[in-house]
Amino acid sequence: MEFAKVFELIIAASLINNFVFTRFLGLCIFFGVSKKMETAVGMSITFTAVMIISAALSWLVFTYVMIPLGLTFLKIIIFIGIVAGFVQASDTIMRKISPALFYKLGIYLALISTNCIILAVPLINAGEHYSFIESLAFAFGSGLGFSLALVIMASIREKLELADVPAPFKGLPIAFIVTGLIAIAFAGFSGLIKL
Repeated sequence: MEFAKVFELIIAASLINNFVFTRFLGLCIFFGVSKKMETAVGMSITFTAVMIISAALSWLVFTYVMIPLGLTFLKIIIFIGIVAGFVQASDTIMRKISPALFYKLGIYLALISTNCIILAVPLINAGEHYSFIESLAFAFGSGLGFSLALVIMASIREKLELADVPAPFKGLPIAFIVTGLIAIAFAGFSGLIKL
């Protein structure tokens, strides 16, 4: 029974309630990083790792520190601090391991710490009273959904660079149109699982 719930959470977070295409969150990084496939894949891995680790730590802090001490009203501030710490760590690690990708991601790497998806996941976990495993599944599904959105958009935008797009629609306007069309396609998943 637990496996079925975990699987539903992953599918629901990645496809049905995709933060980018159904909730329209995280669009700053989405449009900024989805120009090239290399940066989209690098951001996907970093984003998903930060999301899973921060969701796990946020769940532990919320369950074992904030609830017993009656500090649940501080969850936004504490969750932002946890996320910011992991983003800083991933920033430092990426600077050492892959300096080229670090410079390609630029300001968008720092924006992970204030990304609304990264903050929404621990808040939803706390609000829905998910268990630790369910919280990790939701975080993984959300990261997978964001990664899917980035990779789909990056592959389309790379093709659009070679396409004969009318001048008023070049760049960001055509990206908004394509995102809207993908969002309509993702709306087709909405009847799969009711959570």
